[in-house]
Parts: sequence; structure tokens; C-alpha cells
Amino acid sequence: MADNKGILVVGEVAEGKLLPITAEILGAGRRLADELKEQLSCFLIGAQMGDAGKAAVAAGADKVYVADDAQLKDYENSTYMQVMEKAVAEVAPRIIIMGQTANGRDLAPRLAFKLGVSAVMDCLELAIDQATRLMQCTRAVYGGNAKAIFTSEAVPQIATVRTKASSPLAPDAGRKGDVVPFAVALDASKIKAKVLQMVKEEVAGIKIEDAAAVVAGGRGLGGPEPFSKELADLARILKGAVGASRPPCDNKWVPDSIQVGLTGKIIAPELYIAVGISGSSQHMSGCAGSKCIVAINKDPEANIFKEARFGVVGDWKVVLPAFMAKVKELLQ
Repeated sequence: MADNKGILVVGEVAEGKLLPITAEILGAGRRLADELKEQLSCFLIGAQMGDAGKAAVAAGADKVYVADDAQLKDYENSTYMQVMEKAVAEVAPRIIIMGQTANGRDLAPRLAFKLGVSAVMDCLELAIDQATRLMQCTRAVYGGNAKAIFTSEAVPQIATVRTKASSPLAPDAGRKGDVVPFAVALDASKIKAKVLQMVKEEVAGIKIEDAAAVVAGGRGLGGPEPFSKELADLARILKGAVGASRPPCDNKWVPDSIQVGLTGKIIAPELYIAVGISGSSQHMSGCAGSKCIVAINKDPEANIFKEARFGVVGDWKVVLPAFMAKVKELLQ
């Protein structure tokens, strides 16, 4: 594999459109490709993908391979692995980047094992060592309390990148690039499973992972009512979403789908307001990428204050109404 060159981003598409994580890892890939002075390719797998290939070019790709086939409509590792093995053999990339999504978490280690290389999962940053021209992968360790840099001499290097960890490039519709159909020939004998039904969870309002502002509550709120009242009201004012730490989810005050933390969603909003959250390392791993963290907690020794840019020590029942009133005044 000494002749491997270029960066290959494995993107994801839904209903003919690039998912946000694809634009994010294309941004990361573009920066690496520019440092190496090599090509950035993107590989898209799915069905009825429309202009997703052109969108990938606008997001930074030099060349986009599109495997568009009805059999690839839903992710299934035995079908996607067949396509990826062929793709890697033909493209021969130096580096392969995927998102730390449900698909990426499953596909990356399987592909690495098949190729006899390693995969660094859930990366926060990617960089190039100019001396070795190898990728350096920074990821959180010890429950998010520290960061470590990993690299591998085996090529292709494979990494998955955490959602919101990398900034996408501004879309450029005039950007030049090639969109190439990729022939699919699946071996039915290797297909071990079949998706019979997909059930979509209906989410009212903005999804927590897409929200620019998140108002999250913890055990300190005492019950489910504040999540649907005070926190929901503030989130609505900020045009954001409501989140929660693990205890409210474990107590069934709120659905698991809004849990923020190591065992929940990893988010990086512009503004994260933590109400009644102590700030355990597991929770902070899920929101550490936030641009600004505001904490409201009656315990002055709460760990959340070590992580927050702004903190208010006090009873949330007193602080939050005053805070909301001021926000309304400022937004008028």
C-alpha cells in the first residue's frame, strides 16, 4: 500500500441530501488534503441520491464516487462492506474518514479489520505530521478528562470524527469537481441480514444535535415538569432545543433521545445552558465542544462551574425566571 494517495471521505445521504456530518468531515478532509497537496475524494452509498454528488463537490470534494442502487437504500454492513472493499481497492487512499455515526461506528472497524489496519474512533481533531506525512488523531480519553493523540503507520489510516467536532466549509456551488457513478455488483451469498422495516422517531421542533442553543436540565430540577415548562419556554425563546443529563433520562422524566453525555448525544451548540446539572465527566464529554456554557446550580462546588464560561450560584426556580425575562428584553 506504499502507493496509496489522497483522502477518501465516506459520506452519508438521507432522502437525496448530504447529512450535516458529511459536510463536516469533508471540511476536515479538505484541510488534510491541502496540507498533503493530494486529492480529496468522497464516496456516497445509497439509493435515489439525486444531486448529493454535486453537493459534495460544493462542500470541498475534488472527486465524488456515487454508488446508487436500490439494494443500498438502507445501511446493512454486509452490503456496504462489499462496496467499500471495492472502493478502497480502486481509489487506494492514504486516509479514510467517516463520521462517528451509527453507520460509521459499525463500518469503520469492520473495514479496518478487513484491510489489516487500525481505526481511531470518535476523533475530535485530525492533523498531518509533516515529517512522516501520517495523520494524527486527537480523541478524548479517561471519560473526557484528557486528550490523547493516536497515529498508525499502517495505510490506509482510518478515523471516525465526532459530530460537530469539525467545521464544514462554506458551500461553493461554482466549485469544480467530478461526480463519477460507481458500479455496484453485490454478492447475494455474502448478505447476512435484511432491513425489513425502518421506524422513524417523530421529533417536535429542532433536534438536539442540530440546535444552536440547548437548554439542559439535571437531577437538580426534581422532576419532569420543569423540562416541559421552564426549560421548554427558554429553549423556544432561544430557538433551540431541550436536553438532559443521564439521571432525568434514567428516572423517565424525559426521553433518552435528549440525553447529553458519553452514553447519550455528543453535541456542540453555540450556547449550552446547564440547569441543575452537577457536571460529571461523562456528561461534560457530551457538551465540551459547546462554544459557550452557562451553568445554574445552587452548589458552588459543582464541577459544572469549572467547565462553564458563565455561572450563577442559586436556586434555579429563582434564577431561571429572571434570566428568561432578561433574554426576552434583549431579544425585543
